[in-house]
Amino acid sequence: MAMAAFTSSQLSFSLFSFSVSRREAFISRQAACGIRHRFFSSRRLNLNFPATSTHSHSLGSFRSRLINTDVHFNHVATEDEDLSAKNSDCSCTSTTPMVQLKSDVLQTESLNILTGDSYVDSLLTTIPVLSEEEQKALAGTPAHPEALYAFYASCLAGNVVEQLWNFAWPSAIALLHPSLLPVAVMGFFTKLVIIIGGPLVGKLMDHSPRVPSYIILNVVQASAQLLSAAMIIHAHTVSSTSASSILLRPWFSVLVLAGAIERLSGVALGVAMERDWVVLLAGINRPIALAQANAVLSRIDLLCEIAGASLFGILLSKYDPVTCLKFAAGLMMWSLPVMIALTWLTNKLSTGVLDRAKCSQSCCISSDGGPLPDSDNFVNTGLEAIKHGWREYILQPVLPASLAYVLLYFNVVLTPGSLMTAFLTQRGLNPSIIGGFSGLCAFMGVAATFISATLVKRFGILKAGAVGLIFQASLLTIAVAVYHSGSLAHRSPLLVFLCLIVLSRLGHMSYDIVVAQILQTGIPSSKANLIGTTEISVASLAESLMLGVAIIANDVSHFGFLAMLSLLSVVGAAWIFCRWLLNPTEEQRSLFSFDQQF
Repeated sequence: MAMAAFTSSQLSFSLFSFSVSRREAFISRQAACGIRHRFFSSRRLNLNFPATSTHSHSLGSFRSRLINTDVHFNHVATEDEDLSAKNSDCSCTSTTPMVQLKSDVLQTESLNILTGDSYVDSLLTTIPVLSEEEQKALAGTPAHPEALYAFYASCLAGNVVEQLWNFAWPSAIALLHPSLLPVAVMGFFTKLVIIIGGPLVGKLMDHSPRVPSYIILNVVQASAQLLSAAMIIHAHTVSSTSASSILLRPWFSVLVLAGAIERLSGVALGVAMERDWVVLLAGINRPIALAQANAVLSRIDLLCEIAGASLFGILLSKYDPVTCLKFAAGLMMWSLPVMIALTWLTNKLSTGVLDRAKCSQSCCISSDGGPLPDSDNFVNTGLEAIKHGWREYILQPVLPASLAYVLLYFNVVLTPGSLMTAFLTQRGLNPSIIGGFSGLCAFMGVAATFISATLVKRFGILKAGAVGLIFQASLLTIAVAVYHSGSLAHRSPLLVFLCLIVLSRLGHMSYDIVVAQILQTGIPSSKANLIGTTEISVASLAESLMLGVAIIANDVSHFGFLAMLSLLSVVGAAWIFCRWLLNPTEEQRSLFSFDQQF
């Protein structure tokens, strides 16, 4: 027990007031006793006690001030010693005094603790230090590898059907009438629904359990695909005279509605997979594993695009459209229970990581500091949810990269999309060649998943995205020049035009892979679905504007004008991204501090 003596006039302790050089000398002299005192800034502890006339040690006032003091020790000396004189002899014990204040009475009690050496030794044994190789191995190991493989299988089953249908419906509609109008109108209204419903669905998913909402969206998407296939089959059994008469048919209205629901569900599922599920299963603080998982998802999507487009193109070249659509409908019904079973298996193998904790009002804070809309009534305030989604999208720290990604959606012609498929079909190309074109574009995407890794190692993740955009813009410029040369009436120049578009997809998909990790890094997981679906809504707005232009200029002779607008959008995307790299903010620098090239 530490002892203290009090005088009748005044009790005063003055401890630990010395310079750095005197402190170091004191440490060296006290090393034999195991006492180490280290102070890093202002170090003065003053205790002033006005004395009373009695011996009860009752104190009239107590004042203590401790300013920025940090003490590290092995043993604590508790016997009386004159620190100012720095005696060389000391006595070390395993007790330390504790000062407590109770109604102006100063009491001291001792508390037995572990000796300093024992405590430090036990601490060091419980905090292992990983080597650099072990840290890299940990960063490259997924948090839930078995669940991640089941998730890959679920994505494979769903993407095969989705990519096949994305190629099937514009091909089947283009065979109804030689005009771009039906395909453009259907695409326009689909994008309009995504613009309005995207943020609302994203908000709903952020406040709903992951697994049930994911399964429900799969069911909705499959049902909409089956209804669309039924409407197109019905259209091929009814004769039509003009494109305008097709637009006024009841089956076309149902087809537009079903197609919009199918795309909205597909967008929501894609955002959930790429921005939420894969991050949790791979590990948010395991960057190598997350990058590898992103690459695998991209390869699955692109391989499914190759398989779906090639398969339906071959079928369409040998069988009538109705037979091909029936085959697609059967594939949809077969894949749905497989996807549901694999989703359940993914959740089981993830040991509960996919069970979403409800976001409370106190923890859900928007980027501008305000609370999110109440999760209980946000469905009744859809406009507020949409406004909130757009506000969060604008305030995200990686907005320039996202805007460059959105601008690429203006390119609705120089890409393997519905308008290009309809254009090539109406020029009389064999469906197998059209399917091969879409398949080769997807194959370039698969190659980009490997090439992008080399680009990232050489230029850094952000500059690799710039290289991809510049490469795409350069090749599309040559492709548009070939088209406007007027030689596409011959087969060879047309194939050169298509090959240039195929090669440009290498740059496009390289940027697509890079921007996925940029957005995963810059957007918090609590807002991933909201901002992700809002981003798709903005992209759909851009695409709908171009489709609106295509509705006005629906004749095939205006294809060159649409191609020029698409080229300008790609050039604009490259300019915005490169300008961002040259003028980043401090927040953006801190987010990508791991990229030494930034």
